[in-house]
Amino acid sequence: MLIRRSFLRWLVAAVVVLPIWLGVGWAFFGGGGWGTLGLVITVPVAFIALGIIALLVWARPTVRAERAVSWTDVGVIGAWHASIIGIGFYGQGATIFGVLGILLAIAAFWSSIWQLVSDSARRVQATMTEFERLAAQQAAGGQDAAGGAPGRRPPFDDGDGDIIIVREVRD
Repeated sequence: MLIRRSFLRWLVAAVVVLPIWLGVGWAFFGGGGWGTLGLVITVPVAFIALGIIALLVWARPTVRAERAVSWTDVGVIGAWHASIIGIGFYGQGATIFGVLGILLAIAAFWSSIWQLVSDSARRVQATMTEFERLAAQQAAGGQDAAGGAPGRRPPFDDGDGDIIIVREVRD
């Protein structure tokens, strides 16, 4: 649980840290005009992609309740972040890390969407099950939702049997 909670914190920090790392890595390891053009395009795209994935992960109710991501998130998004770090070294393998980073970004996006939809479906199913249980209990003569006596009574009937008629006449 500690790893998953720490990764949730890293997920938010990575939105800023990893694009900055691409710039810092270029300053130390990279160089050249085409690298600068690639950096101008890559850094904003990485910032936006990291932000969208972080928002999709935070949108899941189980992530907010547990304050931890799933192990699938740790694996897929962690590999994506590692590939971005690998790109930042701008060595011979930067192209391979770049292609891997794009593929892992797509995988992280769809994994986050799938988990968000699955989590939402489970919560809706649990809500509907509880609703059906309460409806069946009420139909079987159990207590109503307000905790009153069994059976249905009009809302104006207090159950004491007395009827008071008030007639008001105006001149």
